[in-house]
Amino acid sequence: MNADTREYLAPGDFVDSEHPDIQDFASNRAGEGNDRQRAIRLYYAIRDEIRYDPYAFSLEPDRLRASTTLAAGRGYCVPKAVLLAACARAAGIPARIGFADVKNHLASQRLLALMQTDIFYYHGYTELWLGGCWIKATPAFNIGLCERFGVKALEFDGREHALMHEFDTAGRRHMQYLTDHGSRDDLPYAELAAAYQKHYPRLLAAPDALSGDMAAEMEQDRAQG
Repeated sequence: MNADTREYLAPGDFVDSEHPDIQDFASNRAGEGNDRQRAIRLYYAIRDEIRYDPYAFSLEPDRLRASTTLAAGRGYCVPKAVLLAACARAAGIPARIGFADVKNHLASQRLLALMQTDIFYYHGYTELWLGGCWIKATPAFNIGLCERFGVKALEFDGREHALMHEFDTAGRRHMQYLTDHGSRDDLPYAELAAAYQKHYPRLLAAPDALSGDMAAEMEQDRAQG
């Protein structure tokens, strides 16, 4: 570890790795071993124990903090990436947050109508300092959701980047990465809020619509052909 990576161990406003609940979760899930082994365990804990829920979308700062996402047990890609970064730092593993615009095909028609686009702007992922380099990991889609809709669950070995698969298990288009916005030491709230306000005005104007079960909606979409 060097001076350039030590800064990614410090707690942030959103990556609140000093929070006692984050500390406890990281200690219990990381276990023993080297950084790579512990990072892998943290990745799977957050991928599968924290349910992916796009209807948890919010610009309320508190709802974007790692400790809030942990307490809720659900979140969309950005809060889950923030949570993985916080838990990694709590375990002594340097971590930061990355953002990319992606075209995501795992969404219900209702959600897409609210978004008015099939592009997920500022999709969140985590970068972990392992083996002397930054490794990308995306803990967004929990395994239950993946199995339900024939999407290969994203595996992480701590050596190769774990980004969303381009195709699902049936060979259908699943995820396309369009633009990478780079990484940050903490969630860049003003930048994220500006992007959401620009691209998702209908979603932000209808907070009462931000509830539902995306998986059930997708099953209904499938039944209707």
